[in-house]
Amino acid sequence: MLWRGGRRSDNIEDRRGTGGGGFRFPGGGGRMPGGFRFPTGGGRMPGRRTGGIGGVGLVILLLLALVFGFNPLTLLEGPGGGQTPSGYLPQGGPGAPRPSQGESEMREFVSVVLADTEDTWHKLFREKGRTYQEPTLVLFSGMVASACGRADASVGPFYCPADGKVYLDFSFFDDLHRRYGAPGDFAQAYVIAHEVGHHVQNLLGISEKADQLRRRLSTADANRLSVMMELQADCFAGVWAHHANQRRKLLEPGDIEEGINAASAIGDDRMQRRSQGYVVPDAFTHGSSKQRVDWFKRGLAEGNIDACDTFNDASL
Repeated sequence: MLWRGGRRSDNIEDRRGTGGGGFRFPGGGGRMPGGFRFPTGGGRMPGRRTGGIGGVGLVILLLLALVFGFNPLTLLEGPGGGQTPSGYLPQGGPGAPRPSQGESEMREFVSVVLADTEDTWHKLFREKGRTYQEPTLVLFSGMVASACGRADASVGPFYCPADGKVYLDFSFFDDLHRRYGAPGDFAQAYVIAHEVGHHVQNLLGISEKADQLRRRLSTADANRLSVMMELQADCFAGVWAHHANQRRKLLEPGDIEEGINAASAIGDDRMQRRSQGYVVPDAFTHGSSKQRVDWFKRGLAEGNIDACDTFNDASL
């Protein structure tokens, strides 16, 4: 993928190496939609410091820190100390880790891919008479807090509609290569574009309608609705790839195959067969390998939003 030298997005929030992902943001709660895995909730944000802490208070504080997963040092600051959640330190600030060359290059890659999705969706939204609002991509390591709850790296990349942010731990790219057999920079770009696809759904009001409908459905039907949402995000990833290839010539020979391989590798049928040895279609939440590949290829071929209407497709 010919990404070097491309425009970098400013919408990157780097929380890597900051000790456990910090507080849960106020106003959160509920299910975490829009990702390769689904995390569950987290703790609450403790109140601001109002006075000194004695010995007993220190013990209580440490216990609270263990329960809620925050850094107790943030509450031991002197008057005037910042109230920034402990899960965030600006890259290069005090206490921030020194990234390796590989991590720095990966951060640059992610920034360029995100910028290219921005350019694509700005254009497509303008054509629809809409304004595209760019998402923030949060880099984390190990654990992270979002407006949808807390999550660890095992959930994989995800999108939180409550704060309009995509969350990514680079370790997922290692898993994609070593565990799922889907290496390559375009495979990684497909993952980012898929999560941005969930942001597009949020901006178009699709996510809200799906959540309202899901409350009235049986478990099997709710799973089917989730499959439609995920396949549409795959299709939107294909729409981005169409424009990356047609307008900006980012793709090299073999890149599309990498994306198809990644979509196939994380299909529900392959994931279930790998983990439990058999397949339960009614339990699918993301779609089969074939479905994910087919919808990615549809978006790639058509290059427009209207091609991605999974909700009115008779085969689903």
